[in-house]
Amino acid sequence: MFLNPRCRGMNSLGMFCVRTLAVVGCRTATRARALCTSPGITVAQIDEEVAKLLELKAKIGGDEVKHQFVLKTAKGTRDYNPKQMAIREKVFNTIISCFKRHGAETIDTPVFELKETLTGKYGEDSKLIYDLKDQGGELLSLRYDLTVPFARYLAMNKITNIKRYHIAKVYRRDNPAMTRGRYREFYQCDFDIAGQYDAMIPDAECLKIVYEILSELDLGDFRIKVNDRRILDGMFAVCGVPDDKFRTICSTVDKLDKLPWEEVKKEMVNEKGLSEEAADQIGEYVSMQGGMDLAERLLQDPKMSQSKQACAGLSDIKLLFSYLQLFQVTDKVVFDLSLARGLDYYTGIIYEAVLTQAGVAPVCTEAQNGAPGEESVSVGSVAGGGRYDGLVGMFDPKGRKVPCVGVSIGIERVFSIMEQKAEASAEKVRTTEVQVMVASAQKNLMEEKLKLVSELWNAGIKAEVMYKKNPKLLSQLQHCEESGIPLVAILGEQELKDGVVKLRVVATRDEVRSRHTHTPRSTSSVLFLTLNYKQTPVHLMETLMNTKTQRRLIACHSSFKDLQGRKSPRGRIKCAQMKSSK
Repeated sequence: MFLNPRCRGMNSLGMFCVRTLAVVGCRTATRARALCTSPGITVAQIDEEVAKLLELKAKIGGDEVKHQFVLKTAKGTRDYNPKQMAIREKVFNTIISCFKRHGAETIDTPVFELKETLTGKYGEDSKLIYDLKDQGGELLSLRYDLTVPFARYLAMNKITNIKRYHIAKVYRRDNPAMTRGRYREFYQCDFDIAGQYDAMIPDAECLKIVYEILSELDLGDFRIKVNDRRILDGMFAVCGVPDDKFRTICSTVDKLDKLPWEEVKKEMVNEKGLSEEAADQIGEYVSMQGGMDLAERLLQDPKMSQSKQACAGLSDIKLLFSYLQLFQVTDKVVFDLSLARGLDYYTGIIYEAVLTQAGVAPVCTEAQNGAPGEESVSVGSVAGGGRYDGLVGMFDPKGRKVPCVGVSIGIERVFSIMEQKAEASAEKVRTTEVQVMVASAQKNLMEEKLKLVSELWNAGIKAEVMYKKNPKLLSQLQHCEESGIPLVAILGEQELKDGVVKLRVVATRDEVRSRHTHTPRSTSSVLFLTLNYKQTPVHLMETLMNTKTQRRLIACHSSFKDLQGRKSPRGRIKCAQMKSSK
């Protein structure tokens, strides 16, 4: 910039003007720059502009430009609040209990693997793998799923048979649609059976597990689509698809659950180079759905019967349906030739569970053309899997194969549906498992409350106390109502004098006055709740005696065995007997 040499301090002023303009683009800086280059500028004008610029500098924070930091999560990720975590834990418990019911044991694998472990296993989806920067000479990637690490684990440890489940996060560089439960970081819940067994029995058990989980979660009506990669390969062969295009055409067919046939055919012909005649023949087959009867018809089909691969797959489909009839799940299973599942490692039976009925109100999503539309979160695949007999052999130095079949539950989509159902329901979701709140009606009773809550904790009772010295009783009761805590143990001056504790049921406001005593060999207090029948309504008695939480509160001690009159370090203590007062 050319500066007027007659202007005092022009160099520093001019540089400050330019810097200020670059930072904030304000009119003051623009005007100052114009004055700096003007030949008729006076010293008074310069001093005036310097004062304005110094004031502006102070407003924008000095020489350093303040970075505008935006608090948000990374694209495709999310935080979970306590209510959401409570729902998630319920879903996990349902799934894990099902896995354990079927005799599975769990393992864990690293969240990242050597890049060469993951490459070449996912076909066109390999582009979605997250690669990490070079760390100490190793090329690493975040795991794309739990199946390939499981196969690596089997080969590395020379395991030939195992029934395992694994619940962990996986990562994909996908375009997320978070309103439909699609993320870049998400959980998978996998169940796999590895080993040499009679054909189709492990496969049928995997489908039975999907049936049980979706039924227990009560997400809405669903169906489980099954097919076989050998049937697909045989179908492609008899339709005239070149061998080198099998995998890429299979990936295109896999899009039929998202795109109409016309668009899928267009991709086959225009992008994949398939002839229209071959595409039309494929279109006839992929429109077929049915059960065991469809498999029998295809075995008699003039074209399909020419393929040994297809015939082997169709025979296994028939055998699979015979086992599914024994498991009583055929009402939800359909043989669908359009099911392709694009992952390269599948070798036999493949299956996918989809929800066919929205269990909740629609939510706003983005339609295919980019315009906003209404679609339920419950639409889409919620589970999928299949047989991958050759995957372990890819990692074994001697190429030894371990037959494997498994299923993966799409937990994020399931969770999105459960969250929607919870919001639509009037039922309150509890975020804690606290059974009793220790409260006080008077001031300065913190020590007594802490002693009582400690005894409850020692007895295995889930209890809570407010950390304020003098909280209002009303605020403590409101906290119980908001948190869903069923019982309140109330301490007061009169209760301490009488040696009792007042037990209140939050929902009904019914109360019980209970004896509060001390152990012979302990300075800490032990709570005995001896019910007075005159003061206790019948329905409260039934509530206290018929639920686990209140039964334990009736005779609460740090060791439950003490209440049965057994020896303990604290001495022999017998449970207080309930006596009716006449």
